[in-house]
Amino acid sequence: MSVSTNSIKLLAGNSHPELAKLVSQKLGVELSKIQVSQYSNQETSVTIGESVRDEDVFILQTGCGEVNDYLMELLIIIHACKTASARRITAVIPNFPYARQDKKDKGRAPITAKLMANMLQTAGCNHVITMDLHASQIQGFFEVPVDNLYAEPTVLRYIRDQVDYSNSVIVSPDAGGAKRAAALADRLDLNFALIHKERQKANEVSRMVLVGYVQDKVCILVDDMADTCGTLVKAAETLISHGAKKVIAIVTHGIFSGDAVNRINNSPLDKVVSTNTVPHDNIQAQCPKLDHIDISPTLAEAIRRLHNGESVSYLFTHAPLG
Repeated sequence: MSVSTNSIKLLAGNSHPELAKLVSQKLGVELSKIQVSQYSNQETSVTIGESVRDEDVFILQTGCGEVNDYLMELLIIIHACKTASARRITAVIPNFPYARQDKKDKGRAPITAKLMANMLQTAGCNHVITMDLHASQIQGFFEVPVDNLYAEPTVLRYIRDQVDYSNSVIVSPDAGGAKRAAALADRLDLNFALIHKERQKANEVSRMVLVGYVQDKVCILVDDMADTCGTLVKAAETLISHGAKKVIAIVTHGIFSGDAVNRINNSPLDKVVSTNTVPHDNIQAQCPKLDHIDISPTLAEAIRRLHNGESVSYLFTHAPLG
């Protein structure tokens, strides 16, 4: 996979330099020179070290860690490219920040995902590439095209290569992920189970009810996001209490905030597998149960296809070779 180095510019913020390097290697394109730093008063400073005039620019920045700082970085880089006469600016945001604030679910609640869309467009963004949006209708918040890629093909390959799934069942830890889990179960020709969860307050699950049969089965929990991991851990406990032999969790965005690592280490989860949309260098040594799936080939192929004017829908069902 390669593209002409004088027709595309790949820039990266500070959120996930490892993923940016992997994507650049897969594309055969060097990362463009850019300096992103903070002044002593915490204002973000951006200097692009080479011309982007009339270029097809892709800016890779994911939602993680100091999410507001990284968001501001992204907006300033987009604006810097716009004022430097870039032909097209595409924001590559594997983990879209504020995606969980996608609806007005109580009085006076903000729809922050819509605000995100407005800010990106105002900064000068012409196109967005993201992965496994928490709510796919967020695409409708934008007036510019949004390509929402799926981790499912890469997850399928991982399960087929790394998991003995002949005696497995795919489990969704909540009703919202039922469609995702059912699609995965169909592709693998496996049964599907669902856990209904009741919440007292945000990020705190009070009760879980299992719908489905898991006795003596290897349970593969699938979800789009693991944040505090309270849901995954309670789901694993529920499955083990119903006779499951082993529980493996596979998530797209492994945020692992707060006390998530201790929860995983002290849980009945055998393994937690996450894609590298979010960096995990700081917790890898603390969590031996953690495993990774590299999604840089999918992002690189999406960039290549978008640059060349090819269809991206092929990637919805196929995982590019690493």
